[in-house]
Amino acid sequence: MDSPASRTCGIAAGRLNLAEYAANFSDAHPPLNRPQALIEAERCYYCYDAPCTTACPTSIDVPAFIARIAQDNVRGAAREILTANPLGGMCSRVCPTEQLCEEACVRNTNEDKPVEIGALQRYATDAFMAAGGAPLFQRAAATGKKVAVVGAGPAGLTCAHQLALQGHDVVLLDARPKLGGLNEYGLASYKTPNDFAQKEIDWLLSVGGITPHNNQRLGRDFTLDSLLASYDAVFLGMGLGGVNALGIAEPEVDGLRNAVDFIADIRQASDKATVPVGRRVVVIGGGMTAVDAAVQARLLGAEEVTMFYRRGKDALSASGVEQEWAQTHGVNLRLWAAPQQVLVQDGKVTGIRMAYTQLQDGKLQVGPEVFDVPADMVLKAIGQTYVSAHAGSAIALRDGRIDTDAEGQTSVPRVWAGGDCRAGGQDLTVEAVEHGKVAARAMHRALTSAVGAGV
Repeated sequence: MDSPASRTCGIAAGRLNLAEYAANFSDAHPPLNRPQALIEAERCYYCYDAPCTTACPTSIDVPAFIARIAQDNVRGAAREILTANPLGGMCSRVCPTEQLCEEACVRNTNEDKPVEIGALQRYATDAFMAAGGAPLFQRAAATGKKVAVVGAGPAGLTCAHQLALQGHDVVLLDARPKLGGLNEYGLASYKTPNDFAQKEIDWLLSVGGITPHNNQRLGRDFTLDSLLASYDAVFLGMGLGGVNALGIAEPEVDGLRNAVDFIADIRQASDKATVPVGRRVVVIGGGMTAVDAAVQARLLGAEEVTMFYRRGKDALSASGVEQEWAQTHGVNLRLWAAPQQVLVQDGKVTGIRMAYTQLQDGKLQVGPEVFDVPADMVLKAIGQTYVSAHAGSAIALRDGRIDTDAEGQTSVPRVWAGGDCRAGGQDLTVEAVEHGKVAARAMHRALTSAVGAGV
């Protein structure tokens, strides 16, 4: 890391040489090869009423797909996975399998080492995609019904795919230049290298019946009322468009920005050497977004990166695996501290003032003692919010997000919702997929009932 930029204070691009960028942003977890996959598959007990399947939010038949890998039938394994989860390739990369299916694996009881379900799922879906991704599913006859899906993230893509398979014509509207939502814009680059998100989307769209329209934002280019006037049903899956504030003054200065925007810039940069980063970076937050931002700041060449969280380790929303990942990449994790003031000089961030926190009678209290942390970049990663103005006031909310029933039906007839914008979720990719799948089933019933009734 010996270049003029590496010795530059403030925010700069090109802090590393090209070989370092290539190594840093390569696949974080290289996939299993065929012999490794076959050996790992043989470790599965192929349980009846398997707890791993129950633990999977999309109910993938885990023993069934692993058995097919053991039989060297990767296409059959991929069919099992993609029938339950059409974004099974992405989920195998980014889902916290250690907390879901692998934690439920019965091998944990005797060996304390579960079957590597996530790695096997990736092996099967990758092998299928590498073979050309020949069609697994055939679209049903056209129903004549039209559906608008707003938001091309995991929930919207899944809903669109499931509805198209049933013969409905789907228009997919997204505000971004590319489809994918957080899969394309919101994940660390080392988790999904080689443009995998778009390759998976190309396969998903190949079923037919889905017409995508990019750069189309709800509330700006169309309204919910206009969609209801033109389509038989609507699915809202536009995610969370707002970012929580720090709760202190946030001056418009160079170096203070949202972590989600920082991550998106890295994901969309074909040359990581063009992405500027500070020499000393502070990330405020304790979730996966904070980890992705902090680790990537280090990988871009930041010398010091510190994550601050206002509570203790047990309250961090980032998984234990993510926390370990951050610390093994040189990220300092500091707990029980909350931001008080962004320090600025000449229009640039110079640091942040933090205060120690503690619990008193179960409530978080900010103490009087403060300390200053030098920084030229401060990234906000304290959560995102649903922007209700886009869909309008007719949509009932709960806890700041769209209120729905168990199948995703909103307070407005013919409108369903899913993904991060829906209340009560865990903000997981795999959960968003399940939201889209369940809503699509309910929408199909409603649409075909309307056909049967002669509507």
